[in-house]
Amino acid sequence: MLKQPKAVWAVAFAAVFAFMGIGLVDPILPAIAENLDATPSEVSLLFTSYFLVTAIAMLITGFVSSRIGGKKTLLIGLGIIVVFSALSGFSNTVDELVGFRAGWGLGNALFVATSLAVMVGVASGGAATAIILYEAALGLGLSLGPLMGALLGGWQWRAPFFGTATAMAIAFILVIVMLPKAPLPATKTRLRDPLLALGHKGLRTTAGSALFYNYGFFTILAFVPFILGFDAYGIGAVFFGWGVAVAVFSVFVAPLVQRWFGPTRALTGSLLGLMVILIGLALAAGHSVTTVVVLTVLSGALLGINNTLFTEMAMSVSDSPRPVASAGYNFIRWMGGALAPFMAAKIAEHVNASATFYVAAAAVLISAVVIFAGRKLLTEHAPLGV
Repeated sequence: MLKQPKAVWAVAFAAVFAFMGIGLVDPILPAIAENLDATPSEVSLLFTSYFLVTAIAMLITGFVSSRIGGKKTLLIGLGIIVVFSALSGFSNTVDELVGFRAGWGLGNALFVATSLAVMVGVASGGAATAIILYEAALGLGLSLGPLMGALLGGWQWRAPFFGTATAMAIAFILVIVMLPKAPLPATKTRLRDPLLALGHKGLRTTAGSALFYNYGFFTILAFVPFILGFDAYGIGAVFFGWGVAVAVFSVFVAPLVQRWFGPTRALTGSLLGLMVILIGLALAAGHSVTTVVVLTVLSGALLGINNTLFTEMAMSVSDSPRPVASAGYNFIRWMGGALAPFMAAKIAEHVNASATFYVAAAAVLISAVVIFAGRKLLTEHAPLGV
């Protein structure tokens, strides 16, 4: 796994910075709400706008990269992130910040979708190794994002956005220098191809399950900061531990449980475990901050396993080209990330925090049921229409 071409490490390093942008705002959510006079549900739109644009833009990533090449697409995505993360730091209203995060989401889609395809294309050891490295970058980014958000946000809530712009500019330079230009794909991707790929029942089942799973995932990421009562440093520490668990379990544990139990049984069991943790968070919310912290960090372990298993399943379940399958899958998957933050905050505002986690637990249960019910469709490279 470690004997990879330098191009793989360049893309992986850039991916770490890109994924840092997801959890970067976590430690500063309460500070943003206070400084911009916004409610938790209004601040949660920072996630919603980001992931909604990311999801929709997934449908054009293959169209773009198949015409201008993976390297240029990565650079355009990184450049957009640099611009909009910097603009986010200059925001004076929550509406401005939400809008700039939407632009950030466009850059994120171009980079994230293309980076996985590029890593699969140039990695030694095949797609499985590339996916594990990709998920390692995701986990590392998710852990370092809150840490950077806390260290910079504890000083000034705008600072993490400028820090991200600087980090992505460094990633931009690394990709220019270390990633060789690859020939354009022989076949150009059409705009409708990702949606056509979802006509495969196995891929559609995987994406549908991931939609509900991501609802639970981003309920934890976007809502827990509001109930901890910690400052930026405290929230950053909790989610640093959470992100480390995501990284370790995605790289070292997910391949083992997949080998031992098979992908569908391993994924079903891990999802049910996550449901139990969400029920625990519902019972602890408003009663025991210590329990909330422990369960949040533990959830990272199951999230790491789920992320790797879902990604490998999406990449192998159909015979669509991997970039096309990834785009269709991520279009559905990230919709869960768009819905969860706003819905979680709204449910808490109108009912209570416990209800937020119970709804998330129900969503993850649906995710597990979809995987279990569609297990016969989730065989590797099943032909279209099976």
